[in-house]
Amino acid sequence: MNDPTTTPPTLAATPLPATLPPSRPDTPFGRALCAMVTPFTDAGALDVDGAQRLAERLVAGGCEGLVLSGTTGESPTTTDAEKATLVRAVREAVGGRASIVAGVGTADTRHTVELALAAEKAGADGLLVVAPYYSRPPQDAVAEHFREIADASGLPLVLYDIPGRTGTRIEPETMIRLAGHPRIVAVKDCAYDLLGTQKVLARTELAYYAGCDEQVLPLYALGAAGCVSTVANVVPRQFRSLLDLFDAGDTPGAARLQRRLLPLIDRMMSAGLPGAVTAKSLLDRLGLPAGPLRPPLRPADRETADGLLATYRQLVSAC
Repeated sequence: MNDPTTTPPTLAATPLPATLPPSRPDTPFGRALCAMVTPFTDAGALDVDGAQRLAERLVAGGCEGLVLSGTTGESPTTTDAEKATLVRAVREAVGGRASIVAGVGTADTRHTVELALAAEKAGADGLLVVAPYYSRPPQDAVAEHFREIADASGLPLVLYDIPGRTGTRIEPETMIRLAGHPRIVAVKDCAYDLLGTQKVLARTELAYYAGCDEQVLPLYALGAAGCVSTVANVVPRQFRSLLDLFDAGDTPGAARLQRRLLPLIDRMMSAGLPGAVTAKSLLDRLGLPAGPLRPPLRPADRETADGLLATYRQLVSAC
């Protein structure tokens, strides 16, 4: 395995532009956000040092924000104390150079409030709150869940709409109603509902973040604030460059880069494995902080890991 402190040399071939356009005015947490994995030690404990080194690398690669303890961060299997420790550690590592959005969503409103207050105390800039899962509450209860959390904390909320995992949609009309709350400011969109997304964009000031990597450029072109990318764990510069190219008026260049990214996106997000599995597999092959997965997740097999690495190398050699 490579030295985990060493950035793969191929990444240096994709430098950030010398002059970067400013962030859009409607981006509360920046444009290019990474859904960061949670590194663990070989013994399975939270790897605080590894998390700090990975966060540093992502910010150096152009990430303007880091989303911690989300789906890719294996939030269902980390403790409340580990979640708060992770926020503190990453804040210490990146300072004010990047925003930190802490995943605090659970199926229990009271527990979510507790996590929200702990994340605020630990130094988070915002909260990622998923729709309550398993119990499948009706939309009025979903809306009240978010209001209670927004009222309890002083931090801005990102509504995390991922019905494929929760079993509960945050319907567009519910988002439109919630947009009136002063601390409900953004959406991480993993609903695959382009029409619904446009309805909310047209009727609210909510900042939309593409949560599905293959939709980053399409949603950005429609007025989204940016992206929360899992694939950016391994290629942060490319996702930052994609947004920079579009903002600079080079739409064809942005489209070409999105197409170049698709083989790696396909390998990482459409292989029948969670993004946490594929991201950690590739980070491990690159000698970067990742560590094992917590059960019930299991590591990718050798064939999958080899394919991920080969696709990664093809991408960075082409960019």
